[in-house]
Amino acid sequence: MNRSPDPPSARLPESAYPVPWAVDRRDRTHPMITNGGGEIRFVRVFARASSDPGRTQLWGHVRGGDQMEVCLCDADVDDIVITLAWFRPEDGLEYVWRFVV
Repeated sequence: MNRSPDPPSARLPESAYPVPWAVDRRDRTHPMITNGGGEIRFVRVFARASSDPGRTQLWGHVRGGDQMEVCLCDADVDDIVITLAWFRPEDGLEYVWRFVV
């Protein structure tokens, strides 16, 4: 199990908040992901398909406005799911968001 870089605060998290990520799918084998929110200190990306056990990228610290590329050249893009996991600095909790290209 992964732990937050900082211990979570004692207050309860908001019930929902806008996901900070935007995806540019113009090139499906190289989707560009932009952090449209604030600074995020620990980001991981998982790409998994039914025929592929998956691959993981550690992006680490991602600032607001940063763009990152996920290379899916050798993957079946019609069968892949991308998952982003990160810790919000405001509450120290881990959040997860999934999308397809």
